[in-house]
Amino acid sequence: MAIAPTLQKYLAAENIQYEVIPHELSMTSTRTAEACHISGDRLAKGIVLRRDGEYMLAILPASHHLRLSDLRTSLGDNVHMADVTEINRLFSDCAHGAVPAVGKCYGLDIIVDDSIEAQPDIYMEAGDHETLLHMGHAQFARLTASAPHGRFSAHD
Repeated sequence: MAIAPTLQKYLAAENIQYEVIPHELSMTSTRTAEACHISGDRLAKGIVLRRDGEYMLAILPASHHLRLSDLRTSLGDNVHMADVTEINRLFSDCAHGAVPAVGKCYGLDIIVDDSIEAQPDIYMEAGDHETLLHMGHAQFARLTASAPHGRFSAHD
């Protein structure tokens, strides 16, 4: 599959520069980081959330886990993890579970964990379980420029 068409069109339209990194099949972001010999701190993962009947994407490092209670403190109590059916519908051109850490092209607002912002470069799923995108910090910052930021994850 390589890069999901929706993501590829969006990155081209936004003139985002990136490198494509193929890797062995892996089904978790932690395993992907290991397979690619990169720090999980630099691999951005997207977690789909449901809030007041809408969806949003929380972006955090693969080496971290989401602290839903912290998100609820800043976003309100009605924040929940989306289920598999909802995720598959929202990311219909992606392999099951291979959610790119980009929301706008899928019609989703994003919120970015501060810990991912500290990284000099970022990797993310391209929409399958065998391809990563690699970009410099400035390119990632352009993708997340208008998003709210906060601390809502903890290192594993």
